[in-house]
Amino acid sequence: MMPVLQRSDSRRPRPWMMLGFGVLAQASSTVFVSTPAFLIPLLHTERGLSLAQAGLLASAPTLGLVLTLIAWGALSDRIGERWVIASGLALTAIAGLAAMFVSSYVLLGAFFLLGGMAAASPNAASGRVVIGWFPKERRGLAMGIRQMCQPLGVAIAAISIPLLANAGGVAAALIVPTALCAVSAVLCAVGIVDPPRPPRKASPGEAEHRQATWRPYRETSLLWRIHSVSMLLVVPQFTVSTFGLVWLVTELRFSSLAAGIVIGVSQFAGAIGRIGVGVLSDRVGSHLRPLRWVSLAAVVVMLLMAAASAFGSVAAAVILIVAAIVTVADNGLAYTSVAEIAGPFWSGRALGAQNTGQFLAASVVGPAVGGLIGWLGYPVAFAVVALCPAVATPLVPRDRELAVVPE
Repeated sequence: MMPVLQRSDSRRPRPWMMLGFGVLAQASSTVFVSTPAFLIPLLHTERGLSLAQAGLLASAPTLGLVLTLIAWGALSDRIGERWVIASGLALTAIAGLAAMFVSSYVLLGAFFLLGGMAAASPNAASGRVVIGWFPKERRGLAMGIRQMCQPLGVAIAAISIPLLANAGGVAAALIVPTALCAVSAVLCAVGIVDPPRPPRKASPGEAEHRQATWRPYRETSLLWRIHSVSMLLVVPQFTVSTFGLVWLVTELRFSSLAAGIVIGVSQFAGAIGRIGVGVLSDRVGSHLRPLRWVSLAAVVVMLLMAAASAFGSVAAAVILIVAAIVTVADNGLAYTSVAEIAGPFWSGRALGAQNTGQFLAASVVGPAVGGLIGWLGYPVAFAVVALCPAVATPLVPRDRELAVVPE
């Protein structure tokens, strides 16, 4: 578990300030990673790229994230979070700046890839900055707020990138993510204070010795199970976010405007829901029990979506909004649990592995569920997706199993 800082209160960093830096870092990197997706209309309709080519460019930053998440996490375990976050954001800004001055789409894709590799640093390191400075009874709320930065980053990109792209092309569109990452790098380098760690060398019998010698992947199955649970719960999450709009329009005959409003409300509600479930976990004194509840709730909402699709329920919009809230609610709970179980010397690698597994699972959802919908239709596809949280629920560890984790 995270140790208590041993120094005077006058020199103790403010936890909420550290949370602010963590949110800023994560949101800035998310804006960069999301930017190429919002360039697809420009690249396809005005620049003549096929949808496949434009989609390949859009996927380059995400591929970069997957390649380096664990490496950034291992580095943060070794040298601390502050310089990992600051240097990663600085490298992302450099990649964005370089991409502004290339004319070759191959080079553009290469810089998107490199930028994504660098942008993985806040994903792997900012979580422990938040968790390390908050007491256990407030970590659920703090991580719920931190998890909001991803939809916040996507929202910033969605609002700014298309407008800038229409006005000045790819170079103009890259100004926002490049500037955000550059400013965030400076602020994080100046403002972030690494959470304290116990000494790596301690005498046998001391609590610090147990933390220093703790090998969470060898000594327990807890992390493996939480990683598996999160990967399974990504399936309903990305099913709702990827196919929710087209489901409303093509299956339930919503107008494009009405469907867009429902999706917008669902995304906002999902972001607020992350905070709500974090507060709930603080109240009940456990991150794992609410994680199990969320997993069970995901089974129910996916079956409700299947029923709404089969019978054309007028409640489909409400069901979709509830599904959007439920299917993203597990992220902060699992993330916090992983960091606490991994401990101060493994949290970077463990959080990197957590994100890597989720990104890999998410990449399969589009083609797999899309193919399932095309083959069997929405009702059956949604019912099949409900099997994933059903399998995940018994895998969620029990609180009593945390007794093996060093305090």
